[in-house]
Amino acid sequence: MVETLNEVKGTYFLIKDEIEDRLEEFQEKGRSGSDEEIFTELVFCLLTPQSKAKSCWLAIQNLINNNLIFQGSASEISEGLNIVRFRNNKARYIVEAREFFTNYEEISIKSMLTQQKNVFSKREWLVKDVKGIGYKEASHFLRNIGFGKQIAILDRHILKNLKLYGVIGDIPKMLSRKKYFEIEKKMMDFSKEIEIPMSHLDLLFWYKETGEIFK
Repeated sequence: MVETLNEVKGTYFLIKDEIEDRLEEFQEKGRSGSDEEIFTELVFCLLTPQSKAKSCWLAIQNLINNNLIFQGSASEISEGLNIVRFRNNKARYIVEAREFFTNYEEISIKSMLTQQKNVFSKREWLVKDVKGIGYKEASHFLRNIGFGKQIAILDRHILKNLKLYGVIGDIPKMLSRKKYFEIEKKMMDFSKEIEIPMSHLDLLFWYKETGEIFK
């Protein structure tokens, strides 16, 4: 049975504090996390296309435990991604991203991010320069390090719910840059209409689908 908007708002107020706590965790990671922690968050988002978030996070734990994110070759990393789809391609993306963000043999992703003046320029830069990162993955990463207030993570959970509540007519098979921005604007307008911040709405829809607030 489909929840009405009033029921969704009721659910939101029940879990609002939990959502705010999680968003504060993301902001704290962006403020105080090390370059290695921020890069690991990027790697997590690199893994998510067509794979379950929980499986991706388990794969991240496996890579961490085996010291592979910063030291492993593409083939070694691929072995550690056996629960993630397209693991060979994603392993190559991880190695290429690691090389891109390495400066004088150290990961320097935070300083590179600060060179971009706002969240939108950060996202465009990531999509342009980091292979394997599209608008959804870049938005996910930026949200997870505290920059999620103005951008949408248009994954299948979000798109399904946007269609359910009449925000969009159909779920597009492909999300071009133009279409992504068009739906993002509609989601922003919807969030204002129902008075739930867009970053909260993302986690609320996730909770509706999975029964928990994850990342």
